[in-house]
Amino acid sequence: MKHLSILGEEDDDPMLSAVNLVDVFLVLVVALLTAVALQQQEDANENVTIIKKPGEPDMEIVVRQNGKEIRYKGNGGSSEGQGVRAGVAYKLKDGNIIYVPEGDKP
Repeated sequence: MKHLSILGEEDDDPMLSAVNLVDVFLVLVVALLTAVALQQQEDANENVTIIKKPGEPDMEIVVRQNGKEIRYKGNGGSSEGQGVRAGVAYKLKDGNIIYVPEGDKP
C-alpha cells in the first residue's frame, strides 16, 4: 500500500510558527496603540487645573477647559497690599451672602 503523501506529511518548520506569532503580536500592538490614542483624546477634552511649583515665586497655574488652555504665571512677588477695600460681605443664617460696597458717602 502506498501512503498518501498529503496525510503523512507534517510541517515541522519552526519559522512558520514564528511568523504566525509575530502577526498575532503585531495585531495586539496596533490594538493597544489605538486604545491609548483614544484615551489621550478623551483626556484632552476634560476640565483640568494644574499648579506647577506651588508656593514658589515663579508658580504657574494652568487651566484647561473645553480644549482651551489658559496659563497664569506669578510675577515673583506677593500681591499683598496692592488693592483697596471695596466693601463688606455678611453671611446670613440661611447661607446667603450679602455684599455691601463701600464708597464715598454723600
